[in-house]
Amino acid sequence: MKVALLSPIAWRTPPRHYGPWERVVSLIAEGLVKKGVDVTLFATGDSKTAGRLEYICPIPYEENPNMDAKVWEAMHIAHLFEQAHKFDIIHNNYDFLPLSYSRQVDTPMITTIHGFSSPKILPIYREYNRNNYYVSISNADRSPDLDYYATVYHGIDLNELTLKLNAGSYLLYFGRIHPDKGTAQAIEIARKSDMQLLIAGIIQDKQYFNQQIYPRIDNKKVIYLGSVGPAKRDELLGNALALLHPIHFNEPFGLSVIEAMACGTPVIAFNKGSMPEVIKDGETGFLVDNVEMACEKLGSINKIKRANCRYWVEENFSQERMVSDYLSLYQEIIKGGKLPVRTPSLSGRCK
Repeated sequence: MKVALLSPIAWRTPPRHYGPWERVVSLIAEGLVKKGVDVTLFATGDSKTAGRLEYICPIPYEENPNMDAKVWEAMHIAHLFEQAHKFDIIHNNYDFLPLSYSRQVDTPMITTIHGFSSPKILPIYREYNRNNYYVSISNADRSPDLDYYATVYHGIDLNELTLKLNAGSYLLYFGRIHPDKGTAQAIEIARKSDMQLLIAGIIQDKQYFNQQIYPRIDNKKVIYLGSVGPAKRDELLGNALALLHPIHFNEPFGLSVIEAMACGTPVIAFNKGSMPEVIKDGETGFLVDNVEMACEKLGSINKIKRANCRYWVEENFSQERMVSDYLSLYQEIIKGGKLPVRTPSLSGRCK
């Protein structure tokens, strides 16, 4: 089987620091290679893979302000589709743009929808609905306008994350700094609970950061660490008492949530989007509706068994499970059979 994996080019695959889509694509690529699949990764030229690397964009456009993202995106996607005949299947992880190429080639394409940035992009998904195999990353992130062939939850490399059975004393906010992610609410929860909060992540909304976050950073109770790489991520997540995830949008998945639980750290999240699928309420964290409920649940956080958090992730969100799910889909699509509409079965028990 020859698989073409299309990754975004905003960041390197795998990312040095930030880049959730690129991280998932890398895990899929490397997992498939280990299973003996012939994988060609279409990504930036500085990307790393045990498979074959194809590129036209030398470095991530987010790292070079002189690059026009739209120009390089167009060339990057065309670079794959001009070679589509070489592959048995194309796995698109680049949002909606590649859909417009899909009718021009005979190679079947599976498209993982990593989330809808806006309802305005739905028309192109509707237009190509019958020409693609759409995969959702959670059941919550499905549009009623589209047909889906499967839900495949993201998986992570558990070897990169260390279970810490002894909780630390600080709270952690880990993610992009943006109103949708609730950075300001995380600060509010920590202050109302009189606890230290560490913040790690890229500044995606500079006005929001300057007006609502920066004035509240005192480097004592509230500390901003910037964006951190894999080693620091493991340390920060593992040594936290809890991860705060007070989102204000319907989160399609939430990689930082399962990464925290893989380290044994429970999560307190606003009950939106995929959070009821990702968090086992009362066993790996708590689902809450507001800041006040979050503060209340912090008082019970020590009742969560950290080993249970790790077990939940091992059973449901491993790299191996994700790769096996995709490989099964590839095989069925290549055979030309109609796929059943699938929803995953999560392990409901913790030790």
